[in-house]
This record gives sequence, C-alpha cells and structure tokens, in this order.
Amino acid sequence: MSAVEESVEVDVPVTTAYNQWTQFEEFPQFMDGVERIEQRGPTLTHWVTKVGGATREFDAAITEQIPDERIAWTTVEGEARQAGVVTFHRLDDGHTKVMLQLEHDPQGVADTVGDKLGFVRRQAKGDLKRFKTYIESRGAESGAWRGNV
Repeated sequence: MSAVEESVEVDVPVTTAYNQWTQFEEFPQFMDGVERIEQRGPTLTHWVTKVGGATREFDAAITEQIPDERIAWTTVEGEARQAGVVTFHRLDDGHTKVMLQLEHDPQGVADTVGDKLGFVRRQAKGDLKRFKTYIESRGAESGAWRGNV
C-alpha cells in the first residue's frame, strides 16, 4: 500500500466545505480522471474513472461519516483498492482546512511506476486545489447529507 496526505485551506465555513464534499455525484466537476459517481445508497457509491487511457470501475463504502468533521471510505468491489479519510478543520468562521489521507494499492506495472513517480500525490493535490476553486466560486454548497455513519 502507498500513502498520500494532502490538504488545502478554503475560504468557506466548515459546514459549507463538508456539505459540498457529501455531494459525491459532483466530484467530476473538480476531480481529474473521475468520469462519473453514482450514489447507490446512504453508504455505497459506484465510481467510473479514466486515468492514462485506462477506465476502471469500483464500489466504495463509506465507513465513517461525522458531519463537519470527517468522511472515511474503502473500496469494496472492483478494479481499484484504496481507503481514505477526508477531515474538515475549522480555522475560523469563514475558513476551513480540508485534509485528505489516502492509502492505495497500485495495480500492475503502469500503476506502480506512476505511484513511484508521484502521480497519485500530484493528482490528489490538484483535486484539492480544484475543490477550493469550485466551492469558493460557488460560495455555497449545492446540497448536503448530514447523517452519521
């Protein structure tokens, strides 16, 4: 397993950042390589990704969700093996630190080489920067799911 840890500070309240992150089907708006996400239940999502010309599909289960604090997940079926957590840290009334911790298991030679070259780390960093731009330009979340898992 390989580990990635990245963070970004966003100029929105913690509740706004958290609420937007619960809108999984909107991830393709700011996550490079994510083609589509389907919410199949309160704790199950189906992902379709395309990276380096390779399309992959997998299901991920949300294993922990605490409003305004954290969302954790792990893959349960499909071509990708990963687990992670995103946490939300209130800096003040209008600013939040979003931290992503991801563990992934590169599959095959191309994934292993890409991992060694830091591709996943750069992608995670870019995705967080795009999230920052996305939520700050909106100024408000597009929806919310405030349940606990």
